[in-house]
Amino acid sequence: MNYDWNWAFFFQPEPNTGIVVWQLLLEGLWNTLKISALAWLLALGIGSVVGTIRTTQSKALIFAGNCYVELFRNIPLLVQMFLWFFVLPALVPAVRVIEQNFGYDTYQFLSVVICLGTFTAARIAEQVRSGINSLPRGQRYASQALGLTTFQMYRYVLLPMAFRIIIPPLTSESMNLIKNSTIALTIGYAELTFRGAKEIAEYNFRFFEIYLVLTVIYIIIAMSANRVMAWVERKVAVPGFIAQGSAK
Repeated sequence: MNYDWNWAFFFQPEPNTGIVVWQLLLEGLWNTLKISALAWLLALGIGSVVGTIRTTQSKALIFAGNCYVELFRNIPLLVQMFLWFFVLPALVPAVRVIEQNFGYDTYQFLSVVICLGTFTAARIAEQVRSGINSLPRGQRYASQALGLTTFQMYRYVLLPMAFRIIIPPLTSESMNLIKNSTIALTIGYAELTFRGAKEIAEYNFRFFEIYLVLTVIYIIIAMSANRVMAWVERKVAVPGFIAQGSAK
């Protein structure tokens, strides 16, 4: 195959918008990082709560937590994206207030963040539950013997240790979330892949160059997240309790 490679077009204006190609990619990268970071914070918060209540003694809380996990883990992410963006406004007209007051772009942004956050939260919830259940039962009994309330037991004893244990799977989830952020292009949100595939390659037909650059960028982002989580794991490791260096 004789292909005429042309890397200079990255420094040329894109015909449709008049903006230099690398600037469009940079804007798409920024949007990808924004939705990934906020979705990760949302997922960690919801997942921690759901995972924790699934280890309590309340059957009602356990049932509610199990329902959440099974619901969001068994619906394809693409379907969830369409449900949040297209179906929810039809079922709850009040949601349209967001678009009316803050603009269409904001509504797109929030839809993507909520979709990615709630989907990833179901996976994190399972990891939090497993982390808590993997701790020796003596830690729970010792907390009760000291007179700690249930909240204090989870806050000061169980969760700090459980989160140290689940850092490696949390690393995988952070990398998966970054890759899953490409689902935003299905609703027209201008993240990195949308900028590259829809706004650039479809006009200049430089698909090989664009997708090679996108591949490198995603590898750099994912591996950066991996290294950050590995650093966190080393910093919070309890000597003699957790093997260090597992997040590689």
